[in-house]
Amino acid sequence: MSDFHALTIQDITRETAQAVSITFGVPDALKKQFEFKAGQYVTLKTEIEGKEIRRAYSLCSTPQSGKLKVAVKEVEGGTFSVLANNKLTVGESLEVHPPEGKFFIETNADNNKDYAAFAAGSGITPVLSIVKTVLEQEPNSRFVLLYGNRTIEETIFHKELLELQLKYPERLFLEFVFSRKQETDSHFGRIENATVNYILKNKFKSHDFDQYFLCGPEEMIKGVSAILAENNIAEDKIKFELFTSSNDGAEIAEALDGVTQLKIVVDDEEFELTINQDKIVLDAALDNDIDVPYSCQGGICSSCIARVTEGTAVMRKNQILTDGEVAEGLILTCQALATSANLTVDYDDL
Repeated sequence: MSDFHALTIQDITRETAQAVSITFGVPDALKKQFEFKAGQYVTLKTEIEGKEIRRAYSLCSTPQSGKLKVAVKEVEGGTFSVLANNKLTVGESLEVHPPEGKFFIETNADNNKDYAAFAAGSGITPVLSIVKTVLEQEPNSRFVLLYGNRTIEETIFHKELLELQLKYPERLFLEFVFSRKQETDSHFGRIENATVNYILKNKFKSHDFDQYFLCGPEEMIKGVSAILAENNIAEDKIKFELFTSSNDGAEIAEALDGVTQLKIVVDDEEFELTINQDKIVLDAALDNDIDVPYSCQGGICSSCIARVTEGTAVMRKNQILTDGEVAEGLILTCQALATSANLTVDYDDL
């Protein structure tokens, strides 16, 4: 995965006690490679205590801003998030992969649309980019955002969102949800059936939403998706991105006890391995120092997608690829287990 480039940190802003935003400088020679669509992410790579660490972070800036900016929330016991929140300084460099991802919006100045987003915690990061892009690029469109956190103090971009609402009072509608403390003009609790239906059937029932964006923990994504389905919202109107994922599906590995001849194609090179079928394809590649693309290793981004060109594989879980993409042979290699004697996965054939 040779597309990483060393970018210098231009600014670090403390957004909350547990989160910072980091802005990278992009040299003119790399501007084209680092163009992005609102909602996409970048993968950051560094070395901590002699071990290579990669993490995917959504861009919170807009494509038109000229900034490459991410937000990192510190996770207790985390690795890179702890470094980012406590040790990184302006002037340092990190390896950054060009933007990618399937959770994005493409705007059109002629659009006259209504959008809705449901975000929780750091799930606001790509949603903020999408909201700002719509407001800037589609002057006739409106946006409703339901955003959940524990408290105001832990709400990333709280001030920036309020400023946006003041700037676009007829086009941006904010609904905050706090689970630890009741606040004026906000909802108390979590993003669940009552709050989602309040948006759809009560306060904004006159809005015929053209598209929905969901971003946050898996439990929230599943819950909101189910409520939207109950309200007869078509699946093709819903886009989602997970920021945390459960481990459901791990038991599949227990049923696989054979051996597979695995061929990996990446960057026009071929590598052949013999692996046990209970071995994750991506893990097998990394264990053999094969430089394949990856980031989260948890099935919540799309960095490690490859195509099966020979044999068969099963994914422990899949919340990224559509049924059509799976039918075409695409897999998340961080979730894939071989189910045939021979398996070829091609990272180049996408």
